Amino acid sequence: MSTAAVAFKKDAVRLSADLRHRALIQGALSKYELKRDEKQALFQDWQGARQLAAETKWEAVNHLDTYLDQFVRGLEARGTKVHWASTAQQARDIMVGICREKSARSIVKSKAMTAEEIHLNEALEHAGFDVVESDLGEFIVQLREEAPYHIVFPAMHLTRGEIKDVFERKLHDAPSDSPEELTMVARRVLRQKYVQADVGITGANFAVAETGMVSVTENEGNARLTAALPKTMITLLGIEKIVPRLEDLALFLPMLATVGAGQLISGYNTMYGGPRQPGEADGPEEFHVVLLDNNRTAILADAEQRDSLHCIRCGACLNVCPIYRNVGGHTYGTTYPGPIGSVITPNLRGLQEWKHLSYSSSLCGACTEACPVKIDLAHHLLQNRRNASRQKPSFLQRMAFKLFAPLATKPWLWSLLVTKGGRFGQIFHGLVKGTRLDPAYVWTKTRDLPPIARQSFKEWWKERK
Repeated sequence: MSTAAVAFKKDAVRLSADLRHRALIQGALSKYELKRDEKQALFQDWQGARQLAAETKWEAVNHLDTYLDQFVRGLEARGTKVHWASTAQQARDIMVGICREKSARSIVKSKAMTAEEIHLNEALEHAGFDVVESDLGEFIVQLREEAPYHIVFPAMHLTRGEIKDVFERKLHDAPSDSPEELTMVARRVLRQKYVQADVGITGANFAVAETGMVSVTENEGNARLTAALPKTMITLLGIEKIVPRLEDLALFLPMLATVGAGQLISGYNTMYGGPRQPGEADGPEEFHVVLLDNNRTAILADAEQRDSLHCIRCGACLNVCPIYRNVGGHTYGTTYPGPIGSVITPNLRGLQEWKHLSYSSSLCGACTEACPVKIDLAHHLLQNRRNASRQKPSFLQRMAFKLFAPLATKPWLWSLLVTKGGRFGQIFHGLVKGTRLDPAYVWTKTRDLPPIARQSFKEWWKERK
């Protein structure tokens, strides 16, 4: 197994047995489901909205060259400097270069999963810059020197007591474990950072081709301050964030709020189209947009996998996934956990190194049903498994299929082994269950196999003609 696979298996075994951790995560997500369902019921036709969203993203992704060109022309017409980054390293170099050009010392950054993807904070800190996360959840996990636990809820795995402890250690200020008082502590620290910052960095939820504007959604107002106060603003976004028209946001903004956080609409939805224009009261003097590829065009070139680029990073698939709810976000060892991460990470970071994520699924299909843009995530997981096996099948896989093929292609042999051999196999299983001789030890040590029926369905059907 790859190093990533070994780490995943080790952490999954440990955390799935941690009842406190499981109760914390499942409790938080059960409350989310109630709110989500309430807000979905307010849509006149939720399934119709999903279909329209899927078709809109299909149009955007399948005409990505046209819409990206339109988007860039709109930005540049208002004085924005647009940069193209083919790789994570290029994106890091561009952003570090801008900060050096501005002789920046302090950087404030709002929530951006693309920045986590390219490990931007580490690059900026290595280059000598002081960088602080302004989203409260991201700020907390940054103080703990951890990666975000969830795409939408970065600190979901922490209790208020644990947050109080980290504030005491790192900020030397935690009057109690009251969420309100802890929030005020973070606010006092972050407000000072906003005032001192030379550069503000944001992500983007959507990029509107028609108007050449970036759309940022948040609930705290921190991204607005990140964009408004520093003299230089940098936005990093993946090229798949494009939507064709401004009116598309009338669908996507409430949809994102509904499935992402169980809200009618997020607290702050802001459009950025360029640096401060003549007569405007605030905003950056200079605005840079970095468009990130980082293997997205490789997914675009694969017609079978292409619709995984439709993802709006709402986190809905994580929230319903039984695997995620038991092993948590950090177990995945990658920026994007859960079903969507298991689909795109092998394609973004290497199929053989990360193929274990596509096997880390029950294939229950809950993620497919929850996805607001109708990505068939369960089917993509199967495609990843198939592609990994075709590319580099393991010895065990080759042997298993060599043994299985003659059995599966001979109905009489299959019937014999299922109805007769199956019963002998169950007797054998009763003897070895719970021991290392059991080939299904990991699964069966806590479960009983159902008894094999004495009559197959085919035999039952034949009797009744």
